[in-house]
Amino acid sequence: MSTATASMKECIENCQECQTTCADMLTSHCLSEGGDHVGQNHVKLMLDCIAACAACVDFMSRNSDHHAHYCKACAEICKACADSCEKVGNMDKCVECCRKCHESCSSMAS
Repeated sequence: MSTATASMKECIENCQECQTTCADMLTSHCLSEGGDHVGQNHVKLMLDCIAACAACVDFMSRNSDHHAHYCKACAEICKACADSCEKVGNMDKCVECCRKCHESCSSMAS
């Protein structure tokens, strides 16, 4: 397996983990917590992160020539989502997976 293929596989796994973790946290944690956890900007960022990760998985899974564009956007969105989750507080799982996804997507974007 080449390095690029291994990197892409890892990035796909990180995106999948981030997508499912954020979706789970949004529905099982944020909605029940209320307050800042359901603030419009925070919820929109989480939804953007979920969608960006799904798009990256799709583009990388079929080895699209355009996956780097999506990975760049996903990296930026994951960073913003991690920052928002950190600010809202008590969302360590989200912060961790978003930062990991940001790192791998950043490397796939270059």
